[in-house]
Amino acid sequence: MGFDLRIFDSDSLRETFVEWLVDEQWSDIVNHFGRFWDYYQNQMQELSEVTVERNGSARDYVQAQECGLPSRITGVEHSYSGGILTSRAVKDIQRKEVVIENDISWRINAMVDFLFGKGVSLVSKAPEVQKRREIEKILKAVFSANGDVGFFQDMAVLGSVYGFVDCVVRPGQEVLHQIPPTNGADKKSDGLGGSSQNSSFETILQKASSIGLELIEAPRALPVLDENDYRKIDHYIQHFYQQKNAIAEGGGFLRRLLNSRAKSHSREQIAVTEIIGPDAWQRYENKELAGEGVNPLGVVPVVHIQNIAQPYYYEGISDVEQLIGLQDELNTRLSDRASRITLQSFKMYLAKGIEGFDDKPVSPGRMWSTDNIEASIEQFGGDSSTPSENLHISEIREAMDKVSGVTPCLASTHLVSLPGRRLVRESCPYLSPPAMQVRRGRQRISVLSERSTSMTRPHIRVWKLMNNVCQRTSSAARATILPKSKASMMASWASTS
Repeated sequence: MGFDLRIFDSDSLRETFVEWLVDEQWSDIVNHFGRFWDYYQNQMQELSEVTVERNGSARDYVQAQECGLPSRITGVEHSYSGGILTSRAVKDIQRKEVVIENDISWRINAMVDFLFGKGVSLVSKAPEVQKRREIEKILKAVFSANGDVGFFQDMAVLGSVYGFVDCVVRPGQEVLHQIPPTNGADKKSDGLGGSSQNSSFETILQKASSIGLELIEAPRALPVLDENDYRKIDHYIQHFYQQKNAIAEGGGFLRRLLNSRAKSHSREQIAVTEIIGPDAWQRYENKELAGEGVNPLGVVPVVHIQNIAQPYYYEGISDVEQLIGLQDELNTRLSDRASRITLQSFKMYLAKGIEGFDDKPVSPGRMWSTDNIEASIEQFGGDSSTPSENLHISEIREAMDKVSGVTPCLASTHLVSLPGRRLVRESCPYLSPPAMQVRRGRQRISVLSERSTSMTRPHIRVWKLMNNVCQRTSSAARATILPKSKASMMASWASTS
């Protein structure tokens, strides 16, 4: 079976286009963004899975960042889309010592720890005290149910690695049953009938906690944008493989006979395609319809957050992509230095005009005698100082500091106690654009969350108060990090941004 999209009743969503997105575009997206995640995670694999000739200094594993090293070091050639395991051995070249210093991962982790090392406070500016407290409690219940600070840390990691992150707001079943239809005569209904006025606030908080916030990583995202406005999402599609708690047959006796390393069984997995529109949704498993329904929210419940804005593109600018070239150069020079040190780590001696030198090797207290006045012993080898090499490696690290924006101040702050973070904001202005993007995404998530919960209580119409909600979020969070002398300065900075 194929896709049947009649439920969406949209001219911008056609079956042939969705087929192309899933069958062709998705694989290109996975290869493109998968490389970013490989450089961030730097996963280790067994060397036995890679066919390569090794020398005595080679190790029994490979790392993901090795795909950026030249073949004179690794002994293999890698394809751009295949990754570390799809390699081809180079003739007459042995694998040498490979040194990988992952300077990408700790920089991203340091930035995430700085942005969301502490909890996030959401502050409402509603004029009524009671309403302000209720709004803050509802938003806190939504984020707490989805991991609280861990949710924001995951969002920051995905956004920094891939350049953007999407968040799908999924109201719980209790909320969905009480949301009125988006069209028809009952549009102005509160969704609870006469009992809605008597709903306790604890019930509202319980229903708000059932709202799910699902982060979508870039390799899954296949947004269908408005043809005339790239900033508007008409429909949202995500495609991925889901592992099941079941065993799939691995091909039987013939497959095991041809490949002795093949396993007779493997974990079953299915291809999942989810399509969300403003009025309906569908879920396909292996291109067979598994479920569909009406979207009562009336909007595509997806919040798109860019790491650093990139005009005219859905994707933002990735922090990893800018560092890949410098990371490859750093790993290359470190590997060259390791090979040079290995060759020069032991001193060697060249004897001229001395008989029996082979029988009496160099050792402490050893003496030789000869009548040859031209006899000599010359020493060579041993590690020697190479200032140019050290300077080049140091300059590479400084360049990575400039590109990533992580200064030595932030590097030291990552290892000390929280009060040390007060120094970071003065020397790291780079954090302003990502912080603003995260703040805007936080506001939009709050909008959709409150839009769902507001249906359960008529007097809490949060989407009408968006000019008052979350405006002080960033300034409140920074006030807990910065010293009091800097809090007023940062409040004025937040209001202008």
